[in-house]
Amino acid sequence: QVQLQESGPGLVKPSQTLSLTCTVSGGSITTNYWTWIRQPPGKGLEWMGVIAYNGRTVYSPSLKSRTSISRDTSKNQFTLQLSSVTPEDTAVYDCARDAGDYYPYDYWGQGTQVTVSS
Repeated sequence: QVQLQESGPGLVKPSQTLSLTCTVSGGSITTNYWTWIRQPPGKGLEWMGVIAYNGRTVYSPSLKSRTSISRDTSKNQFTLQLSSVTPEDTAVYDCARDAGDYYPYDYWGQGTQVTVSS
Protein backbone atom coordinates (compact mmCIF):
# COMPACT_ATOMS: atom_id res chain seq x y z
CA GLN A 1 0.00 0.00 0.00
CA VAL A 2 1.27 3.45 -0.91
CA GLN A 3 1.53 5.88 1.97
CA LEU A 4 2.49 9.54 1.97
CA GLN A 5 3.66 11.40 5.05
CA GLU A 6 4.05 15.18 5.17
CA SER A 7 6.44 16.97 7.46
CA GLY A 8 7.46 20.55 8.03
CA PRO A 9 6.71 23.59 10.14
CA GLY A 10 3.10 24.52 10.70
CA LEU A 11 3.87 28.20 11.19
CA VAL A 12 5.75 30.42 8.77
CA LYS A 13 6.40 34.13 8.99
CA PRO A 14 5.40 36.46 6.17
CA SER A 15 8.02 36.92 3.46
CA GLN A 16 9.72 33.66 4.41
CA THR A 17 9.71 30.38 2.53
CA LEU A 18 7.27 27.62 3.28
CA SER A 19 8.84 24.19 3.03
CA LEU A 20 7.10 20.83 3.29
CA THR A 21 8.45 17.39 2.57
CA CYS A 22 6.44 14.36 1.53
CA THR A 23 7.93 10.97 2.27
CA VAL A 24 6.57 8.11 0.20
CA SER A 25 6.50 4.48 1.20
CA GLY A 26 5.14 1.51 -0.69
CA GLY A 27 5.96 3.09 -4.02
CA SER A 28 8.73 4.90 -5.82
CA ILE A 29 8.68 8.56 -6.78
CA THR A 30 10.41 7.55 -9.98
CA THR A 31 7.05 6.15 -10.99
CA ASN A 32 3.83 8.11 -11.41
CA TYR A 33 3.28 11.80 -10.65
CA TRP A 34 3.62 13.46 -7.28
CA THR A 35 1.61 16.57 -6.56
CA TRP A 36 1.11 19.31 -4.03
CA ILE A 37 -2.40 20.58 -3.39
CA ARG A 38 -3.65 23.11 -0.89
CA GLN A 39 -6.98 24.31 0.45
CA PRO A 40 -7.21 27.77 2.03
CA PRO A 41 -9.93 28.20 4.64
CA GLY A 42 -13.31 28.63 3.02
CA LYS A 43 -11.98 27.90 -0.44
CA GLY A 44 -11.66 24.92 -2.70
CA LEU A 45 -8.73 22.73 -3.51
CA GLU A 46 -5.91 24.40 -5.41
CA TRP A 47 -3.46 22.38 -7.44
CA MET A 48 0.00 23.79 -6.93
CA GLY A 49 2.31 21.67 -8.99
CA VAL A 50 3.65 18.27 -9.82
CA ILE A 51 6.93 16.48 -10.16
CA ALA A 52 6.86 13.61 -12.58
CA TYR A 53 8.58 10.26 -12.46
CA ASN A 54 11.41 11.67 -14.57
CA GLY A 55 11.92 14.69 -12.33
CA ARG A 56 10.25 17.22 -14.58
CA THR A 57 8.01 19.77 -12.92
CA VAL A 58 4.91 21.73 -13.83
CA TYR A 59 3.44 24.49 -11.68
CA SER A 60 0.17 26.32 -11.40
CA PRO A 61 0.47 29.54 -13.41
CA SER A 62 -0.73 31.59 -10.45
CA LEU A 63 2.01 30.20 -8.22
CA LYS A 64 4.77 29.43 -10.67
CA SER A 65 6.96 32.37 -9.77
CA ARG A 66 7.06 31.36 -6.11
CA THR A 67 6.91 27.58 -6.26
CA SER A 68 9.60 24.96 -6.45
CA ILE A 69 9.17 21.20 -6.20
CA SER A 70 12.22 19.03 -5.87
CA ARG A 71 12.95 15.45 -4.98
CA ASP A 72 15.44 13.18 -3.32
CA THR A 73 15.15 9.78 -4.90
CA SER A 74 17.50 8.18 -2.38
CA LYS A 75 15.05 9.09 0.37
CA ASN A 76 11.94 8.68 -1.77
CA GLN A 77 10.91 12.20 -0.86
CA PHE A 78 9.68 15.25 -2.68
CA THR A 79 9.61 18.75 -1.28
CA LEU A 80 7.49 21.84 -1.79
CA GLN A 81 8.97 25.30 -1.38
CA LEU A 82 6.76 28.36 -1.60
CA SER A 83 8.63 31.62 -1.26
CA SER A 84 7.55 35.10 -0.19
CA VAL A 85 4.52 33.84 1.67
CA THR A 86 1.69 36.03 2.88
CA PRO A 87 -1.28 35.30 5.14
CA GLU A 88 -3.22 34.38 2.01
CA ASP A 89 -0.99 31.33 1.75
CA THR A 90 -2.46 29.98 4.97
CA ALA A 91 -4.00 26.64 4.05
CA VAL A 92 -4.05 22.93 4.57
CA TYR A 93 -1.30 21.55 2.37
CA ASP A 94 -1.30 18.01 1.12
CA CYS A 95 0.79 15.80 -1.09
CA ALA A 96 -0.82 13.21 -3.32
CA ARG A 97 -0.05 10.66 -5.97
CA ASP A 98 -1.42 10.83 -9.47
CA ALA A 99 -1.04 7.52 -11.22
CA GLY A 100 -1.72 9.08 -14.60
CA ASP A 101 -4.79 6.91 -14.74
CA TYR A 102 -8.46 7.67 -15.14
CA TYR A 103 -8.89 8.54 -11.46
CA PRO A 104 -6.44 11.12 -10.11
CA TYR A 105 -5.02 11.42 -6.63
CA ASP A 106 -5.49 7.88 -5.46
CA TYR A 107 -3.24 8.30 -2.43
CA TRP A 108 -2.94 11.32 -0.15
CA GLY A 109 -0.88 12.47 2.75
CA GLN A 110 -2.49 13.29 6.06
CA GLY A 111 -2.79 17.01 5.36
CA THR A 112 -0.80 19.70 7.12
CA GLN A 113 -2.13 23.00 8.39
CA VAL A 114 0.33 25.79 7.62
CA THR A 115 -0.36 29.22 9.03
CA VAL A 116 1.43 32.32 7.78
CA SER A 117 1.56 34.79 10.61
CA SER A 118 3.98 37.08 12.35
